Amino acid sequence: MSFSVDVLAGIAIELQSGIGHQDRFQRLITTLRQVLECDASALLRYESRQFIPLAIDGLAQDVLGRRFTLEGHPRLEAIARAGDVVRFPADSDLPDPYDGLIPGQESLKVHACIGLPLFAGQNFDWCVNPGWHGARSVRCFQR
Repeated sequence: MSFSVDVLAGIAIELQSGIGHQDRFQRLITTLRQVLECDASALLRYESRQFIPLAIDGLAQDVLGRRFTLEGHPRLEAIARAGDVVRFPADSDLPDPYDGLIPGQESLKVHACIGLPLFAGQNFDWCVNPGWHGARSVRCFQR
């Protein structure tokens, strides 16, 4: 699936449909994973200095019950502080919060990934975090 205005329009229309929040979040993450052709993706809510997974795709189901502290996860902290898209290259020394959490590939380490903080007004509330394994290049998008 290619990244296009049609894909974005489809996502926007789906988010407006009469489904519950959890289904919307899941559809968003699933669609983003397909569009970005990444191995896993997650939508996290930032609350009380921790990230709470709201929807995941390509990660172990128990990730939904986990909490990722700001201080314990330098990649998530970098995303939260950046205010814009953050790209971590495959050779980044920072540990990834999803290392070992790909079903059937528990020894696999997450390498290249991007993160995008989402704001509600002036408040940082959300984080979208797709990840790639191996030395795959990350396609960058400009506004």
